[in-house]
This record gives sequence, C-alpha cells and structure tokens, in this order.
Amino acid sequence: MKEKGGKRRDLKRPPVRVSGELNFRWHSALVASQRQVGQRRRLPGWKKEERREGSLVECTSIFHSLAAANLVFCLLAHLLHSLLSMLPREFLTSELDVLRIDHLGLQLVLYLLWRSTTIATQTSEELLKQGKVETSNVCHNITDKTELNFDLQEVNEEARVPKASPLSYREQKGPRLELNLTHRGHNLTMGTTVMFRYTLVRGGLGVLALRRAYVLTRFAHSAPKNEYRPIKKVMVANRGEIAIRVFRACTELGIRTVAVYSEQDTGQMHRQKADEAYLIGKGLPPVAAYLHIPDIIKVAKDNGVDAIHPGYGFLSERADFAQACSDAGVMFVGPSPDTVRKMGDKVEARSLAISAGVPVVPGTDAPISSLQEAQAFAQTYGFPIIFKAAYGGGGRGMRVVREYEELEENYQRAYSEALTAFGNGALFVEKFIEKPRHIEVQILGDKYGNVIHLYERDCSIQRRHQKVVEIAPAFQLDPHLRDRLHADAVNLARQVGYENAGTVEFLVDKHGKHYFIEVNSRLQVEHTVTEEITDVDLVHAQLHVCEGRSLPELGLKQDKIRVNGCAIQCRVTTEDPSRGFQPDTGRIEVFRSGEGMGIRLDSASAFQGAVISPHYDSLLVKVIASGKDLNTAASKMSRALAEFRVRGVKTNIPFLQNVLSNHQFLHSTVDTQFIDENQELFNLKPTQNRAQKLLHYLGHVMVNGPTTPIPVKAKPSSTDPVVPPVTMGDPPVGFRDVLLRDGPEGFAKAVRAHKGLLLMDTTFRDAHQSLLATRVRTHDLKKISPFVSHNFSNLFSLENWGGATFDVAMRFLSECPWKRLQELRALIPNVPFQMLLRGANAVGYTNYPDNAVFKFCEVAKENGMDIFRVFDSLNYLPNMVLGMEAAGAAGGVVEAAISYTGDVSDPMRQKYTLEYYVKLADELVKAGTHILSIKDMAGLLKPEASKLLISALRDRFPDVPIHVHTHDTAGAGVAAMLACAEAGADVVDVAVDSMAGMTSQPSMGAMVACTKGTKLDTGIALEKVFDYSEYWEVARGLYAPFDCTATMKSGNADVYENEIPGGQYTNLHFQAHSMGLGNKFKEVKKAYAEANKLLGDLIKVTPSSKIVGDLAQFMVQNNLTRAEVEERADELSFPLSVVEFLQGYVGIPHGGFPEPFRSKVLKSLPRIEGRPGASLPPMDFKSLEEGLRAAHGDDITPEDVMSAAMYPKVFQEFKEFTANFGPVDCLSTRLFLDGPKIAEEFEVELERGKILHIKALALGDLNKAGQREVFFELNGQLRSVLVKDTVAMKEMKFHPKAQKSIRGQVGAPMPGKVIEVKVKVGSKVEKGQPLCVLSAMKMETVVNSPMAGTIKAVHVTPDASLEGDDLILEIEE
Repeated sequence: MKEKGGKRRDLKRPPVRVSGELNFRWHSALVASQRQVGQRRRLPGWKKEERREGSLVECTSIFHSLAAANLVFCLLAHLLHSLLSMLPREFLTSELDVLRIDHLGLQLVLYLLWRSTTIATQTSEELLKQGKVETSNVCHNITDKTELNFDLQEVNEEARVPKASPLSYREQKGPRLELNLTHRGHNLTMGTTVMFRYTLVRGGLGVLALRRAYVLTRFAHSAPKNEYRPIKKVMVANRGEIAIRVFRACTELGIRTVAVYSEQDTGQMHRQKADEAYLIGKGLPPVAAYLHIPDIIKVAKDNGVDAIHPGYGFLSERADFAQACSDAGVMFVGPSPDTVRKMGDKVEARSLAISAGVPVVPGTDAPISSLQEAQAFAQTYGFPIIFKAAYGGGGRGMRVVREYEELEENYQRAYSEALTAFGNGALFVEKFIEKPRHIEVQILGDKYGNVIHLYERDCSIQRRHQKVVEIAPAFQLDPHLRDRLHADAVNLARQVGYENAGTVEFLVDKHGKHYFIEVNSRLQVEHTVTEEITDVDLVHAQLHVCEGRSLPELGLKQDKIRVNGCAIQCRVTTEDPSRGFQPDTGRIEVFRSGEGMGIRLDSASAFQGAVISPHYDSLLVKVIASGKDLNTAASKMSRALAEFRVRGVKTNIPFLQNVLSNHQFLHSTVDTQFIDENQELFNLKPTQNRAQKLLHYLGHVMVNGPTTPIPVKAKPSSTDPVVPPVTMGDPPVGFRDVLLRDGPEGFAKAVRAHKGLLLMDTTFRDAHQSLLATRVRTHDLKKISPFVSHNFSNLFSLENWGGATFDVAMRFLSECPWKRLQELRALIPNVPFQMLLRGANAVGYTNYPDNAVFKFCEVAKENGMDIFRVFDSLNYLPNMVLGMEAAGAAGGVVEAAISYTGDVSDPMRQKYTLEYYVKLADELVKAGTHILSIKDMAGLLKPEASKLLISALRDRFPDVPIHVHTHDTAGAGVAAMLACAEAGADVVDVAVDSMAGMTSQPSMGAMVACTKGTKLDTGIALEKVFDYSEYWEVARGLYAPFDCTATMKSGNADVYENEIPGGQYTNLHFQAHSMGLGNKFKEVKKAYAEANKLLGDLIKVTPSSKIVGDLAQFMVQNNLTRAEVEERADELSFPLSVVEFLQGYVGIPHGGFPEPFRSKVLKSLPRIEGRPGASLPPMDFKSLEEGLRAAHGDDITPEDVMSAAMYPKVFQEFKEFTANFGPVDCLSTRLFLDGPKIAEEFEVELERGKILHIKALALGDLNKAGQREVFFELNGQLRSVLVKDTVAMKEMKFHPKAQKSIRGQVGAPMPGKVIEVKVKVGSKVEKGQPLCVLSAMKMETVVNSPMAGTIKAVHVTPDASLEGDDLILEIEE
C-alpha cells in the first residue's frame, strides 16, 4: 500500500498509522431541532475534544497483527450496520429537524461494539493461525457500491484501555496502529451520520479501549444533503380503486387523505373514502378533469397537501405534472420529474436501455409525427408493426397493424386514443414480436441510490393489449432468464437514479430472448400480486421513500426479499366478452363479492346502486388470490369468482372462469396470443340472474300494467286454488303404460277392446282456449297434475299441447311450450298426452317445408307427446297425409281427424254429406291412421247427426277406434256425445265441469254420471271429478281478465246457423266488445255466415276459420253486404289472409275456389296449384341453429330451434323477454298478471330448494329519463330496479333504437360518445366499411357496415352520447 505521497512503505515496520473513516446513516420519523445541529452530548467520564466538522466517536482496539485488524474491521462493518438498525426508538431524542442519538442509546451501541469486537478479534486470530484467511490490507465491500479507503500513518500516542466496561479506563503504553476506515455507499439515507475511528495498537490485549464519543451531524463529510420530510396529508390525483388503495395505506400510516373528483364522479366511492374531497375540472369533459394540472395543484396548495400520489393512468407518467408538484412545494409520490420524463418518453427510455446494455425491440428513435413516417418504418422492417402511445400505457393508443391497408386507419385510432387518454397523441412504432410472453419486473428505489427488485409478474393474458390476468411469480420461467430480467431491470433503474416504485417491462420470445419494452414510472394495476408474494406494501414503501427514508431502514434489502407462494389477479370489468369485450354501462342493481381465505379485493365502484359510466375505465374490482402454488391460487380464484353476483351490467367473470379452468393456463406457459388462440374461452356459461330479472318484471307490471293484452277490465282473483289431497307413491297404471309396452298398434287395439266409454280431458288445452283465450299458465297446470295422474289414470288421454297453445305460450304467457310439455310429462307419467297437429302446417298458421313438419313431430315425441291428432283446416287430404306420415315416423299414435261442418242429418245440405265423410275416412284409414277422429270444432253435431255419422263409420271400420271431439256452444254437447257413444264411438271429449259448457267441451261430470252403471260406464269416480272441478273453479277466477263470461253469459244455438268454431266464437265476442261493437255482435255473427258463403262454404277451423272471420270483420267495418263485396271484389282491398287463401296458400277447399269472386280479387296475382308446401325447399336446421346461437348464446336447444322454425318472430321476442325478465313462469298467476301490492310479502320458488322471499316496498317518482325506481326487499336485503314508464315516455323525446328485425338499421354496439361520422346520406358503402367511430371508457371502436348499400339516413353527429342499440344510421340495398 502507498502513503499519501506515493512512496511505498514496509507494512511490517512499526509504528504504522492506518487512517480513514467509517460512516453509517439511518432514518427515523423522530427528529431533533435545527438548533441542535453541531452540538454534542458528553458521556459521563469522557474527555471532551472539539472538532470543526462536528462530533466524533473514536474507539481503540489492540490487535496482534495488522492482518487480524483488517479482518476484524470487515466483520465489524457488518455488525455495526445491523446494530444501528436495531437501536430502539426510545434511545432517540426528537425535536424538530435533525435526528440525534441519546446518550443512553450511544452507550448501548458502544457496549455492544465492545462485546462484538472482543469476539471478532478472537475469531480472526484463530482463523489466521489456521491459514483459513488470507492476510490483506484491503477490506471486502460491505454492500453494493461500498467504498473502503485506508491510510497508513505513524502514531506515538499512549493508548487508554478500559478495564471491565466501556466506562472505565486504564493506561496501556506501547506503539500502535491506527486504522481510519471510510465507508461511502449508495445505501445512505437522510438522518444522522456517525463516524467511527478505530485506533489499533500493535501488541497488547484483545480488549476495547474507549477514548472519546461524539455525535456528528448530517452536514459532516460529503454525505448527500437529503432531509426527512414527514408527510401529514396526501392527495390522490386519480379516481376509483387506486385512489382508495392509496387512501387505505395513508390511513394505516396516520396520514390525512384528500380526494379530487370530476362533475361526473360526484357519486363515486373514492370521494367518500377520503377525509376531504374537492371538485376539479368544472365544465370539462370527464377525462379532461383528471388531466387538468392547474386545478389539481390549486386544490393541493389551498388545502395544505404535503404530497400528491398520481395512482396509475391519467397524470401518473406526466413529467410536467411531477414538475408542477415540485414547483408548488408539494412532494410527488414517484420518481423525480426528470426520471418521469425519461421513462415516460418511450423513445428516450429505449435509448437508456440500449446504453445500459439491455436488449430492445427494433423501433423508431423518436415519436413519429406523421403517417408517412409510419409507412417508411413498415417498408424498412416489414409487417406486423405496433403503434404505442409515447406518453402512457395500459393498452391505450396501442394498435397492431398486419397489412398495409390497415395502416392509416390504425394510425388515426391510436393517435386519437393516446390523445384522449394522456393528453398527448405522440406515437412511436416498433416491430411487433409474435406470441411473446409479457414479463415485468417490479423495482423500488430510494433517494440514496439503493435499488431492489421485488421479482417479476407474468402479464401475458391480454386482450386489446390490456392485461386481464396477472401472475406472480412468472410460471415456469427459466431461472437464468429470471436472473437476467432482474439484473437488467435493476441496472437500468440505477443508471437513471430511479426513486420510488416502478415497473420494467419485457417481452420474452419463444427462444427465451428478452426485449425491453418500457418503464412504467408509477404503481401498476397489478402491483397487488407482488405485495402478496413478497409481503411488501408497495404504497407504504412509496410514501416512506418520498419522505426520505432509505430502503435498508425500511428493512427492504435484496437478500431479505423472498417469494412466498403464488398470487393471481383477475381484473373483473364491466365488459361483455361475447361481444368482443364491449364495455357495458348502467346501474349495478346487485353486487355480492367472493371472499374467504386467500382472497383480496381492491375495488371502488363495486356496490349496489353504483352507476358505471362510459367515460372511464371499465375496471370494477380486482380479485387477488394467493396460494402455495399456481393451481392452489387458481382454485381459490375460481371459487371466489363463482361467489360473485353482479347484476345490472355485464361482466367478464364467465370469461375469467374459463381462463382459470384452461389446461394450458394451469399446466403450461401462456403468451400474449393466448386469448386469440383459445376461442373456447368464449364458450361462456350464461348467468341466470333470475331473482333480479323477476324483480324487473314485477316492477314493470307495477308501473305499466300486464305484459299480455287484457281483453276486459277485470282483476285476477286474490284467492289461489287449493289442490285436493294426493295419495303418496306412484300413480296407478294407465293407458300410457299400454302404449309404451305395445306400441301404437297395440295401443289402438287396447282402446278398441276396452269395455265402457273412454274420455279425453281437454281441460289442459281446448277448454281454456275456448273459455279463457288460451291464457292458462303452466304454473296452474302443474299444481293439479299430480291429482290428475293419481285419480284419472283410466283417461284415454289428456289433451294439453299443440294448436294455439304453442304460440300463445311464447307470445302472451312468456313461457316455453316445450318446457310445459316436459314438466307435465314428469308429473303425469301414466296418462297419454294428445296434441293438435295442423297437418302440413304443424302448429303454425302457414305452410312449412316437409322436413320441418317431420322434425317437429320427432322432437315432440322425444319430449313426451304420445298421440298426434292430425287435421287440416280444409280437410285437404295431401296436407293431412303429410302430417300423418310425420307423426308415424316419429313413433307416435296417429289419429287422423276429419273436421266436421254442415249437418249430415239435413238432406238439404248437399256439400258435406255423409258420403263425403265416409269417403274421406276411407282415405285416411288407407293412409295408415291408428285412430279415426271427428273434429266438430263448432259444436254442430246434433244427436241425430251423431248417430248417422258414427254408425256409418263404425260399420265401415269395425276395428278402428273412433274418437269424437265437439264444443257445447249450443248446449247440446252432452246429448250429442252420448249419441256418439251409443253409436259406437270409443272416446269422446269432455272438460271438467267448471271449465265445461258454452264454447268449451261437454261436462265431464255429466258424462260420468249419465253413463254410470251402464255399459258405457267410464270407471271414473264422480267425487274426484267434483274435487277436480273445485280446483279449476277457483283457478278460473285468476283469469278473470280473459274469461269469456265477462261479455258472454251463455251459449247460443245460433251456432247452427253461423257455424263459428268455439274458440273463435269467444275471440270474436271479445274483439267486438274491444272495438265498441259489442251491441253489434249479432251483425258480426251474421257477417261471418255471409263471409263463409262468399268463400264457398268452407270447413272452418284454424286457420280457415280466421280467414272467414277476417272477411266478416272487414265487411262489418266497411258496412258491406255480401252482394256489395261480390260486386266490388275487383276494387276492394281485402285482408291479406283472404287474398292468400284465394291464391292457394292454405290448400284447395272441397268443391274448389269460388268463382268469379276469386278471379276478381286476385286479378294477375300468382296462384298455387297442388299442396302448398310441396314446392318449399328443405329447412336448413344447422344454419338456423348457428344463427340462434349467434343471437342468443350457446344454450340453444333442439326445442328452441323448432320454436324458431315454427314462429321466428315470436321466438325472437320470447327470448328477448326472458333475457330481460327471466323465468316468469315461477310467479303465481295473480303476480304475473297484476303484480304485487305495496307492502305485500310473497314467495317465489325458482326451483326445488331455492325460494325467494320478496316484499314490494315502494314506487318512486318519474325521473328525467322517464323511469321510476321500484323498491323491493329480497331475502331480507333492499333491492331496487329502474323501470321505464311507457305512458310517460310517449310524451318525452328519446333517441330512436335500432330494430334488429329491420335490415339496414345500424345500432350502437355499446354506450359511448360519437368521435367521428365517416359517411353521409347518399354515400355508397360496402360490407365491412367503417361508418363511424365510438369512444367508451377511453377505448375507441369502429362501427362497420353490416351490408352493402346506400346510406338512407344518419341519426347521430360527432360528440353525441349514445346508449346501447341507439340508432346510428340506416342503409338501404
């Protein structure tokens, strides 16, 4: 070693002086007065020594060799660092500005040093003797960036050596070496500097001699001039969950909090969580308010704010904001303005990374200023490329371009997004790396050059370049790559003197090479997972560092940071994954979170009643799960997400659940293309949301009245029917057991061989179709079904499906007809079900392709249908045969039904004679019918005609069962059915007494009583009929608004003249009264008879009866007689149903079409010859199903496909209804029709074991949006729904909605603001061409044309705010 003069000296020659200084610094919240700077406290018995630079602690140790002393000082350096950090706070005094050690605290430190030195000296001597330590006169580095300097000098003083303790002295003579060891490093923090001078005496005992001790102030030597500035009040210049996250940390540290908020955020939770809250950006747009630096700084200065935390997003990476804070004397909780500028400018950050030796992706050296520069870069490096915002992150302003044609549009969108989100639209361009992993390293630095990493996070699961799921630490990351990532992140941070928290982001390609992306000089959204695995509170650390404390003082040393387990964060957002993650807005009606062990929630607006605005980010809540490994954390996360209930807005929770259950996610690595390459993630399990939807329905009824049209002003009865007692166990064996055992043919034989008269009960279908407008709900049918199953097992069948019930169930009752069939089948397993099949029309009113009819019968049979009663409204044989073949192919019992009209007992009626019916029956038997039926839909069969017709059929077909159906409109139904039975009919139709008579079927009780004890005895117990009837008598009161008796008090024998079918008779009566023609119903009936003659005397049953009825109403409304209609047929505008009938769309009537009436009406319109459906192309069920899945999700069933095939529009409306209002079939009939009364309490059973307890509380006033808030109590919790008042809204002006059923109407795919309209009226557009640009939640979306055509109308302008489905424009082909 050299002396100061450069002259080499022999180290073995005594005496030698080694001089230098060892400096240690530490920090505390306790401080001393500025007046105490430079002053010293003396220990008892110490000799005072004045020094200009401050006070000094000087210690003397005696060693046997310089090598031993050298080693001792290395050990002591580590010991001193630890001892000082362990010093208890009570040994510190505090006044105002500067920390100082209390004399008692200093005594403790020196005593510990004395003991430690003794041990270290003895240990070093032993190690040297054993040759295990090389002698050296240069110490090892204590920590990173530690500098140890030595200086050798002669010393001739006499040493003073302590006796037994640091406070007693004795003299020790002899030469000595004095070593002054100076320590300077980047891990120094604000506070007091202590300098230890060790005077080493060669020879002597290994004991510690104490000479002098002083406290040296922070101004001594060349230590950094930082000072501790306590933070008493913090403002968060942000909103939402990050603001609340910082507020919580401040509260834990005893710091007062201040929130700022925009005018649109007055109801947000973050302003309520703070101690103080102030409005900023008054009159500014929502995002601009949080970017308005002058307002934020003014609020801070006016309210004594010490520090501003920027959160993430908004101004968090704006150097001008950090500088503005500094200029205002307010601390910025983050890096220095210069560092923010360097790191925030991604181009400069790239340059710094390159100079630090960190690999980067090829990109522009500076932000580009034009599209031409982007084009030039693409030409040089090729596609794909990526645009990135130069002054912000979070996926805003980021667009990938894969083709030249996409370049201009994506440049404009990226620039606009960056400008909106960060106030600066500057972009830079990089080569886009395909399928990389996105790994980021969390760093933390202080003001003294200390930088540590807190390991890494894997953020590869992204969409639109925004992170969705984050994991810490990265799964299956190569250890060497992990070390390189950490080292590069720390080195880059040190190079710029990074302070506070930050993130260094990298891309890792498939070859394991990593590339620097950027430094986020702020707290990240996903900082939570790092906190969970390291147990380091990053916000606490940020605040402490900002105050001036060092990382070592905070206990944050790299060697002490350990990873504990694994953590996953899922960002629950108000976005709809099924619609490309389009943001959803609105009011949160229900919020229930998932909690429990290992779950952390960070949220802000996640509460019932919160309004999700389109102006800000869609983040709702961050869910963080921790576990011992990835699979454990994922399991906890899945469980927590399953517990969530969010209603009122759509969320990405179903998508997140799919990610967490994905095999690749759990067992392999994922890259940034994970979502795009795993489309099964979008197979979303639909959320039921049944309870809240039902509240919406009930609220809607309370505000607007029933959703189904009400014919008369009558209220449902408040009394619910009581179900008669039902015996336990399985029901008795019935005819269905015969059918299942012997098949259709065996079933027909058993019916024919049966002794006594068989009955078919129509109560479940035709009876309520005739009396109650087909409005009886499944809810009431299910309640009585077990009783029917146990007590009427000997029924021939139960008519409960098909005909008008199919479409009415969806159209007016909002029920699925297939679900009705399934549920009734489960409740009545022993009685055969019978349905009405309209031949080639299936259950519709039009012709269908043949394969549609066959498919319908197949699906019906699979769902429990047994007997298909096939008829045609014109008795058109080709249509009937098609239906018969379809039913037979499905495995059902074929019952061909001849529609009866006229009077076979009247020789004057020559069109529909007995011969006509027998001949038609002959054709049907030849076609393979199992059972022959007479369908007397108007109740025209008189007893005499019954005998003639049934006798003739029995004689002709002795082995074929005969079934007769009639209506009791004239009151002669029981007599006619008894006559049929006497003539050989095997089965007749009846309805239970309280649902019989008038336009319904004859009375069941009457038929049972009249045949009792005779050869026709039905075998049914009359007392059970009474119980059955009592139930329906009360149930019928629930349907008072639809009961025909409201306007019609009795049947009428004039049906023999007008021949109106029973169900239609009721409907016409209702219609006449609703149109104010109640007093003219006689004229309507007369017109019906005249219209029938005009059309050629038709068989009248749906749909032919409707055709006659339409023409009759047309004649009454226009005061036309039959003669006038015939005369003016070529000039009148007839109803469409009449025109289509004359064209041949329904079939060919017996005797042909009426001429010249037909020709006059049709003129040159086309005519159909033969069976109408024969020329229709087969229905593409696969394509239909795909379309339904696209429109309604993947829960589409084969039954849904058939419903859509039969009634496309009705099914669409039904699905829309259930999507809004849920399973209304769970509601009681009174609640369904009339809604609850205020303060009424009731129960709704969703399914077995799941019962809702509901109480209607209040109905609110009309708001500006035309809505009323309806309040409920659901299972003890307050719930409310907003319901549009349809009457009030007619008087208020609202933006029109796009109608999905109208081709060419383009609606807003999401709520948002119109940024740009790219077309105008008259513009020609191609399919896929951009029409306009919307912005929502700081993300821009281009609305493309769904078709080619011409712009017919534009309904929006730039800056207009839209709701979802608001009409944007109209296109015509």
